[in-house]
Amino acid sequence: MQAFAETWEGQGDMRPRMRRTFVAVTTLSALGVAWFVLTTETGLISSGRFPDPAATWAAMRQLAGPGYAGSTLVVHVAQSLKLVLGGFLFASALGVSVGLLMGWNRKAEALINPVFLLLRPIPPLAWIPLAILWLGLGDAAKIMVIVIAAFVPSVINTSTGVRTIDPTIVEAARMLGTPHWRYMSEVLVPASLPAIFTGLRLSLQAAWTTLVAAELVGALAGIGLVLNVAQQDIYPAMILSAMFVVGVLGWLMTLLLGLVESYALGWRTA
Repeated sequence: MQAFAETWEGQGDMRPRMRRTFVAVTTLSALGVAWFVLTTETGLISSGRFPDPAATWAAMRQLAGPGYAGSTLVVHVAQSLKLVLGGFLFASALGVSVGLLMGWNRKAEALINPVFLLLRPIPPLAWIPLAILWLGLGDAAKIMVIVIAAFVPSVINTSTGVRTIDPTIVEAARMLGTPHWRYMSEVLVPASLPAIFTGLRLSLQAAWTTLVAAELVGALAGIGLVLNVAQQDIYPAMILSAMFVVGVLGWLMTLLLGLVESYALGWRTA
């Protein structure tokens, strides 16, 4: 009887996830059908403005097989992933560290926050000319722009997470005379993890958004280069294919980050 109850409880935990999956699949299927009907069946949307599924599939096969913009899909994806991962990891490590410092130490916040508030409103893409001037047209300039874009969300969410920690937990740690390093590792960071991961998801989104724009200049490979060349060639199907690739890669990386978050926050459901 107990085993049956545990099995039923486990199934109950799975049902919301299965429901969300069903809704997502249904929505995507409906969009696919509408796309086919509006472009291929009725022609209400001109193929010159928005490609039909057949043309998009042909462009995707060209990108994957013979290649486009000087390289195949594998090379373009590898280059874009290298830039995104490099910029995202560096920005996350730096942003979380600065956010923890600002949220924990008021003096550090008073020192850092004026500079942060001055630089925060500047769009990341505005740094592209300066990045090229400093670092040239190579990968370093693109990673710099990605770091700037991904840095801000991680700082804001981390510092907010630290400030919203239950005051009773902080007071209890102080009353017990908890050393600073132990307070950081066992109280401050674990309590701030939900907000930190929210910032990391936003940073990852910012990294992908900035990557496409950064690769428009001086890139030899990458999804942004594919978009740029396809725009010059007036090739809507290839543009849509590249956009689809960016969407899938971003979704997969977000899914991976969600798995890391579930593991790191396992104590919340324990």
